[in-house]
Amino acid sequence: MQPETAEPRPALDLHPLTPERWPDLEKLFGPNGAYAGCWCMWFRLRRKQFSQQTGEQRKEGLKSLVDAGEPPGLLGYVQGEPVGWVSLGPRQRFPHIEHSRKLKRVDGRPVWSIVCFVIDRRFRRQGLMTRLLRAAVDYAREHGAEVVEAYPVEAEGQLAGYSGYTGIASTLRRAGFVEVARASERQVIMRSYVT
Repeated sequence: MQPETAEPRPALDLHPLTPERWPDLEKLFGPNGAYAGCWCMWFRLRRKQFSQQTGEQRKEGLKSLVDAGEPPGLLGYVQGEPVGWVSLGPRQRFPHIEHSRKLKRVDGRPVWSIVCFVIDRRFRRQGLMTRLLRAAVDYAREHGAEVVEAYPVEAEGQLAGYSGYTGIASTLRRAGFVEVARASERQVIMRSYVT
């Protein structure tokens, strides 16, 4: 009898989000902009500004960042199909975090922040978050980061909806991130020291 083997993970190609890849992000995010019209702008705006905008305005805001030539994240592809997204950049590009009492700076070190993951439903539970996370750390290091910070949740049981969009603490721990502070009982501030 042959031993049972795990199904191989699909090959994942990763690319920064550039203007020519915008249609792929639209496809992954769908007509509602991933999480209820967020278009990955929650952390890129102050809370009041975010609340005053429509999903379409947020979409235009993200598109303008992409068109300005500063990729706001990485897209993951399986066999040419966009299946995953990780949003990152220098912390100062995220006003929501910079002005947050819960996610206040741990110290004065410059950091890059990983703020959001989107995984196509068909590809969840296949290790894509881990692979996107590692690619994000590599990308940040290549662009001069010394510290990469993330704000994951401690998963208690099955996560519903998009409650793990900032990442899952156990996944970050496996990738070498360490806890440096607690924003709340369930939300952790974690870091990877990349130099």
